Amino acid sequence: MSFAPDIIERLARARADLRMGVPILLTGNGAAVLVLAAETLKAERLDDLRALGGHPVLAITARRATTLKAHAYDGDLARINLPSDASLAWVRDIADPADDLASPMKGPLLAERGGDAGLHRAAIKLAKSAQLLPAAVVTDLKDPAGFALANGLTVIPADLAAPHLEATSPLHPVVHARLPMEAAEAGRLHIFRPEDGGEEHYAIEIGRPPRDEPVLARLHSACFTGDVLGSLKCDCGPQLRGALTQMGQEGAGVLLYLNQEGRGIGLANKMRAYSLQDQGFDTVEANHRLGFEDDERDFRIGAKILRELGFSSVRLLTNNPRKVSMMEDHGISVAERVPLKVGENAHNRAYLATKAAKSGHLL
Repeated sequence: MSFAPDIIERLARARADLRMGVPILLTGNGAAVLVLAAETLKAERLDDLRALGGHPVLAITARRATTLKAHAYDGDLARINLPSDASLAWVRDIADPADDLASPMKGPLLAERGGDAGLHRAAIKLAKSAQLLPAAVVTDLKDPAGFALANGLTVIPADLAAPHLEATSPLHPVVHARLPMEAAEAGRLHIFRPEDGGEEHYAIEIGRPPRDEPVLARLHSACFTGDVLGSLKCDCGPQLRGALTQMGQEGAGVLLYLNQEGRGIGLANKMRAYSLQDQGFDTVEANHRLGFEDDERDFRIGAKILRELGFSSVRLLTNNPRKVSMMEDHGISVAERVPLKVGENAHNRAYLATKAAKSGHLL
């Protein structure tokens, strides 16, 4: 009998630690490193880290490195040497592009080349999965086991963590109940909870759609600003309401409300992207400057929920061909793509043009 947390539970603990500015230990290939998220790093811990006498670096994604004109010798990331006099402000400026235009000269930035960057890569993935800026201060340790024990740190073996950082967590139904809505009185809300401690996802079922026919379906990513506040910067709110209305008119359908705000980067990073858009960058450029890819969402979640509900074929309400291919790649047949062209206005016209030109949306 064991009460010790397994690797999934330890990863959840590590994400919480990073969000609070607590360091974690990553191990693998005979090495061990101390990791602190750049976004939540505190000045006192930066001083303590420097006093350890190791070789600290700031790991950033290749997207962010390109913006800073730093060499990403490791392909998908760069390990920037931390100067001996680096302040907390310096670390934040490298990780966060908020003041890039005001202070464009941040170098010279010396990037490490050679050696194994596997643990640094895992550190960035963990920061991303915690919905923090994808940047981490990483340093080697001489006595990692003793250091972790003495400081009560969460230890993550990178080889055990890797499959879980790439895979979609198993989802389990929690509860469902009747929910009359404006779009349809015959509504039912299903709650699904992932095993990895992440946010829950929802399925809104309209009517009683038969499981042996293609169901009218939409994969809708959460958008607090659009869905709740009625933001005019995107078309998310009108798409949500339009999809539910169409399902109500047809008498059957299922809308999956996936908690992947800001194309999977979280609300805080989405607001950072909005600030960059105010500086003149488009949606994709803003994500890249932050260190993210164009779209960090995982649509495999939607396929899993549909299968759990008993559906194998859909008429997919979407303008995004990637959603169609992702569904089909993960066992959900798309009998028809149903366009959903609503919500264009003077404030989001450029945003929609970027979706069409750079993300392939059919608008």
